[in-house]
Amino acid sequence: MDEHTGDLGAVPRPEPDPGEPIVGRDAELARLVRAMDSASADPAAVLVGDMGTGKSALLDRAVRHAEAGGARVLRAEGSELESSLAFSALHQLLRPVLSEVDRLPDRQRAAILDAFGTGPAMPRYSSAPDLMLIGVAVLSLLSALGDQRPVLVVLDDAQWFDRASLDALSFAARRLEGEPVTMLIGARGGDHLPGFDRHVPTLILGPLDNAAANQLLDLQPKSPTGHTRTRILDQAGGNPLALVELTRTATAADAATGLPTAGPLPLSDHLERIFAARLNGLPAATARALLLLAAMDSVDFTIAASAGLPNAEDDAWLPAEQARLIRRTGRDVRFRHPLVRSAVYHAASLGARREAHLALAAMLRDEPDRRAWHLAAACPRPDAAVSAELERTAARARRRGGHAAAAKALQRAAELAPQRENSARLLVEAAAAAVFTGDIAWVKELAAAVRARTDDAKLLAAAAVQAGRLAVLTVRHSVVFSRLADTAEELAARQPAAGLELLAHAAVVRFYSGADTQRHRIQDILRSLTEDASYTGLRTWVRAVCDPFGDRSELVSLLPQLAAEAQARPEQLTTVGIMAWLLDETPQAVRAFDEAFASWELQGTLPEGLGGAVAWAYVERGRWEQAREACARTIAVGRSVGLDHAVACAATVDAAVLAYQGDATAARAEEALALIDPLESRSVCVYARRALGAAAAAEGAYETAYDQLRMVFTADGAPLHYHASYPAVADLAAAAVRCGRREEAAAIVERCARALAESASPRLRALINRARGLLADPEDAEPHFRASLADPVLAHWPFERAQILLDLAEWLRRRRRIAEARTPLTEALETFRRLGAHPWIERARAESRAAGLDVTDTAPDALAALSPQQQQIIRLAARGLTNREIGERLFLSPRTVSSHLYRSFPKLGITARSQLRDLIEDTLATAGHS
Repeated sequence: MDEHTGDLGAVPRPEPDPGEPIVGRDAELARLVRAMDSASADPAAVLVGDMGTGKSALLDRAVRHAEAGGARVLRAEGSELESSLAFSALHQLLRPVLSEVDRLPDRQRAAILDAFGTGPAMPRYSSAPDLMLIGVAVLSLLSALGDQRPVLVVLDDAQWFDRASLDALSFAARRLEGEPVTMLIGARGGDHLPGFDRHVPTLILGPLDNAAANQLLDLQPKSPTGHTRTRILDQAGGNPLALVELTRTATAADAATGLPTAGPLPLSDHLERIFAARLNGLPAATARALLLLAAMDSVDFTIAASAGLPNAEDDAWLPAEQARLIRRTGRDVRFRHPLVRSAVYHAASLGARREAHLALAAMLRDEPDRRAWHLAAACPRPDAAVSAELERTAARARRRGGHAAAAKALQRAAELAPQRENSARLLVEAAAAAVFTGDIAWVKELAAAVRARTDDAKLLAAAAVQAGRLAVLTVRHSVVFSRLADTAEELAARQPAAGLELLAHAAVVRFYSGADTQRHRIQDILRSLTEDASYTGLRTWVRAVCDPFGDRSELVSLLPQLAAEAQARPEQLTTVGIMAWLLDETPQAVRAFDEAFASWELQGTLPEGLGGAVAWAYVERGRWEQAREACARTIAVGRSVGLDHAVACAATVDAAVLAYQGDATAARAEEALALIDPLESRSVCVYARRALGAAAAAEGAYETAYDQLRMVFTADGAPLHYHASYPAVADLAAAAVRCGRREEAAAIVERCARALAESASPRLRALINRARGLLADPEDAEPHFRASLADPVLAHWPFERAQILLDLAEWLRRRRRIAEARTPLTEALETFRRLGAHPWIERARAESRAAGLDVTDTAPDALAALSPQQQQIIRLAARGLTNREIGERLFLSPRTVSSHLYRSFPKLGITARSQLRDLIEDTLATAGHS
């Protein structure tokens, strides 16, 4: 059992692994640890939460912490069976130290022994034990034990403690201040805990937030992905026990017979036994009401209550409330735990479930989507009418951007479609929608279902295309490329459109792998495909992705037409943007991305092949904050659906931005390298090395920087990747000059220049000229620097242009042309400030001072003391975003955002969120005039 499942009463609980994290409970664990501190003002704390929220896990961790510090631990766990036995809990707690009881004063010793039923008859006292005296005895005993060493008292499942024990322990708890004793109490939410209600601080364990819930799923032996993961997250409601148990049952059911497409996920046998006793013997009216409630989705209740479900005040709910199955709050009725819903639903017969869903469908005539799902849940066999209802539901979901919802509706519609060909068509459409969830296994499952239902060549080709769309995001590029190319070649004659689509996906794999043999194969297949004006966009995509510098001028000339055709079609605009980025037309790429995202928010879905191009384009244009947001989105979604290659792509971009900003940590780039095979994914390898090189250069470790950047090229100096390697030539040259590797670097630069020849973009020509200027003899450098700055288009790559300006200024100052150096220096420093490129700011400042510019009194960047992530959060907060909104943008929990803000305010010299906007505006103004 997972450590989060540790408050199930009498259910055995193995000791959690000390090294295993308690997900999403850092603040609560820190609070418990503080309570154990000898200086704590609150030596007792109550931990309250529903079953499965992790109370016992936190208490276990507190116990290990105390034992590691040499404390004595006394522990008792409540039992429902013993809750009516007076002092049973206190006896369990003190049994290990009963020998110490003999050292208590006579009256106290006698009172405790009498309470435990082990002492002699004491007629001189009342026939009932003196509870006050027992409380004093407990306090004395704990204090005496504390004189020997610190004591931790842990009371778990205290809601099942007998009242007498609670009275004695609460008496002691209120008097522990100044004693080397800590008392931690765990109890169920909603339970009255006499004596501890008002006098002891309470920590409430609510549901895990979305980030923590996803992290817990990632830690499971078989982490769920895609729509199964979404169902588990929705049903569990942030409860750790529910997340773990539903994952186990979903995994087992999926492997055996497949998951039910509607209704709650089934429970494990372990949990069914826990709930079975509470369901037995309920009145018929109560059982029916519970089943209706269980068959609903989370928002049905308010709609259906007035149409047949008993209202919250109805006596039908009372037996369920007494059985601790539901909770009534105002006009609302909710299950006490998300797993109770599953237990109620699956305990009912198939016939009873069907009747419940039909009743709900009748109530929901004004809610067509929910009505369709209830009708589907009630269908024992194919039904054309219900299938059509679900297809209409899918269409509405797609219009709202609900790709997963659309795919699920279409998959269920296919199951209910009487005609096999219609079923296959619906499955193809489901696969097309599922692509945007990033769930490869689901798309493959849907494609396989198509093959099982039809021999129609067109549908089979369409299914292959959908499966190929996501296959490009896996790390097995050689295998995937062969499969895509073979199928494209096979379809070239009879289904040329499908063949071309598959070839487009194969081109993406070629980009990631960088293998030249793949380029030749793609070009051969492309030549075999019939020319068709309606597929110009796809053919251009294949050519641009496969070999962007082969026919660059012609490809660039096609972009305006393709962009015009893609207007108001976000997917197509994104495709045009990626092509523009590949061709070093970054301004056009960013415009396309901006237009696409204005009408189509990619939050929650994964961009298709080459999605990292979006982030790189924003980096190149100097919009680093947006680049990191795009990376955070891709990393979070990629991790949740198991697309390691997508995660690696985004991590390399993020690592590069962090390096430019002065965060020299190599974690992001090293994570990317660990996720891929360098021989299979040359593009990711190159981007990671570029980021590592930038990080090393930022720290002045130029030998390390050169070694990293040298790996961007082969042993004989050729580009390791036909697109990703070229932009590194200038950084390679800069590192080489500072570590004495000038000759080797010059050979690589010239080889790149020859390879590109006239196909080089203006940007690459500028970078090659910068590299030549850095590597040239001092007297020969100026023409190269001037040539690299000659084309005004370089302004669209502000960081690269500022680097060249700084190089030129440094060269001019060393030639004692100080007056000439000041203009490029000023411009470079302004750009670095705007971008937040701190290592470059410091270098430009030092050079400016050497050139006689007054930069010593310049106000420092107010955000300079913050980490890059804190800077992101501060900037978003200054724009008025809430913690939850910032968390959604950066895929952080609101708690993490709040923590960063709390730590950042003192560094910024402010005390309120309302001061952030003025602070950011002042910082920008300072940067602009320094």
